[in-house]
Amino acid sequence: MKQFKILYTEDDETLAFLTKDNLEQNNYNVVHCSDGQLGLQIFKREKFDICIFDIMMPKMDGFDLAAAIRQLNTDIPIIFLSAKTLKEDRIKGLRLGADDYLVKPFSIEELLLKIEIFLKRSQKNTPLEKLVYEIGKYQFDTSNFVLFNENEKISLTQREAELLKLFLDNKNLVLKREQILTALWGTDDYFMGRSLDVFISRLRKILTSEKGISIENLHGIGFRFSVE
Repeated sequence: MKQFKILYTEDDETLAFLTKDNLEQNNYNVVHCSDGQLGLQIFKREKFDICIFDIMMPKMDGFDLAAAIRQLNTDIPIIFLSAKTLKEDRIKGLRLGADDYLVKPFSIEELLLKIEIFLKRSQKNTPLEKLVYEIGKYQFDTSNFVLFNENEKISLTQREAELLKLFLDNKNLVLKREQILTALWGTDDYFMGRSLDVFISRLRKILTSEKGISIENLHGIGFRFSVE
């Protein structure tokens, strides 16, 4: 069985030791770094299957590290582990392209579950089909994850792009919440649902000025991407 390799950055020595030990006991190969700058250097030299980053670190924080990694690799799963509890921090992390954000103190069982989910998804992951959609005043380039027109260019994370493409392929149809979660993450896990809400809020904000286009929340059911 393949041993997956994890890049783990954390400057708290005790927490790093305990987390690394638990991950290794579950057959993961863990490379630990105590600061973001070293983490980026090692990422450039070695091949990893998933990244787990603290945010508040010396030399380079987790946000800057994730942004730099996303310039090098758009697909590798990234999970933040942080004591920062503000909603704004979680949203910032997800917008940078992270796949999830766990608040310290976290459950090692939950972390292991998320690692398993993201690794399964990444193993099945295939690039978006190269298509360009028209959305109001924008064109949506699915292969490069951007909305653009003559005056502006809006970059999306891979997950946001996948969600928008799913909506466009099913416009004016009801998509159940579990359908969306399974399509994007391969599971309808509750914690993935929280990330989905952040992505939908971001897409709503981008498209708020487009008349006749809306993402309807159907309480207890799911969502509908409506185009008049």
